[in-house]
Amino acid sequence: MASSSSAGHSNLQSFINSTTPSVPSHTLPKRSLEDWNSLWLPAGRDTVECFNLRDLWGQYTEWSAYGAGAEVLLHGGDIVDQYYVPYLSAIQIYTNKSRASSRNGASNCWSNGSAYRTLVDPRGSAVQEDAGLHHEGIRRAQEQFGYLYFEFIENNTPFGRPPLLEKVRELASIHPGLMSFESAELSPASWMSVAWYPIYHIPARPKVKDLSACFLTYHKLTSSCQGFMASPSLA
Repeated sequence: MASSSSAGHSNLQSFINSTTPSVPSHTLPKRSLEDWNSLWLPAGRDTVECFNLRDLWGQYTEWSAYGAGAEVLLHGGDIVDQYYVPYLSAIQIYTNKSRASSRNGASNCWSNGSAYRTLVDPRGSAVQEDAGLHHEGIRRAQEQFGYLYFEFIENNTPFGRPPLLEKVRELASIHPGLMSFESAELSPASWMSVAWYPIYHIPARPKVKDLSACFLTYHKLTSSCQGFMASPSLA
């Protein structure tokens, strides 16, 4: 019989393995990315490995419809398949303003937001004392982090949310970059979080606490497929 700690570790790893997307990658010549931010691209290489966001969302098609199945080892030694449905919890996408504007009509600059001003100078009032330093800080932060193309934070209760893929399609009708951007176009500051809620398990086990846990996974959306990582936490 597995101990409680080993069972918990095994179940968490099973969940991570079952809910981390494996996105097909492709290679682009670096010369084709000349107008993209060089700080976001790997140095010393002629090509860049990346993925398209449309392919990323495609990984959630079946999970959004039927749930993602993960094996759960119960304390009594039984194993069940627990299914979780993904919901988009939050997302922020940063990119070059020029490309976002020309391709998708976006003009929202991160420097307009309070989070940006805090990064430049958390004291706030000190920024007003030296306009030159303020603008230089903005310029350097924009070079490193880019411009906010799109952000979304879910405020509805879990039972009022559409599954992830449905929500992304809804958002992409207004922000088409969600379906067209290459990961190499995105700033390393781009990220998303996914909420996973249990819907059913096979075989059925009534009132088992281990089968009622919800999770949040956090994912980086970077210029490298290897940079797409999941970090789970209990919801």
